[in-house]
Amino acid sequence: MSDAAQPTAAEVRAAAEAVKTALDRHLAAVESRSGDDDPAVYEAFNQLAAAAETYDELLYDRYDEVTPFEIPGTEEALPPYAGPEEPNALSVLIRRDYAVAEPQRLLAHAQRIEEADDGSAEASSTVHGALGLLFGEYEPDEIASRHKEFGLEEGDSTLWVTASDEIPDPGEWLEAPFEQVDPEAVVCRFDVSAVFDDDAEDDEDDEDDDLETVLAPDTDEDLEPLDADR
Repeated sequence: MSDAAQPTAAEVRAAAEAVKTALDRHLAAVESRSGDDDPAVYEAFNQLAAAAETYDELLYDRYDEVTPFEIPGTEEALPPYAGPEEPNALSVLIRRDYAVAEPQRLLAHAQRIEEADDGSAEASSTVHGALGLLFGEYEPDEIASRHKEFGLEEGDSTLWVTASDEIPDPGEWLEAPFEQVDPEAVVCRFDVSAVFDDDAEDDEDDEDDDLETVLAPDTDEDLEPLDADR
């Protein structure tokens, strides 16, 4: 970028202040949230993401520096939104993956549920039956927050909000609830995945490999530490 096109120091400073303001708003929204799907929290999240992205771009353009923050984006995974301009209805599609990390812990918890209900412990004798009891007893959001207690290990998760002109008729999609999702009707989506952590670790490993190449030449002489500044 040419010097003429570079942002000014004042613009970078203003972008940093915008990030601070967005952080305060996001924290306030989280502290006063009305539930797990509070729209105010999502709005504050998106505002914080936009402010952080703007600051990161200006910081790089002006000073050739970056922030350590990365907010995973999904824009490239979906086509542009082409649903109704003012939706009259919406659908929330959620997928959460779990591994049964501790079957005995899961079975023990299911047995307590069953014994409290009818005094028996039959369905809870298998993992299949225990899962049915667990998800029949607790809401999915509670299981997500207490998964370790139930012997589960979190995998990837995603939440899609899709828009439509009208709500489907009762029972219309129950036989195949996830087969007719129109990607162009997705208003927003939120993904959680270990792959984002893996990408960061890969970047760190690459940096370590580069340092090893520089710091380990074929010599027995002592080496002076190198300047780690970029």
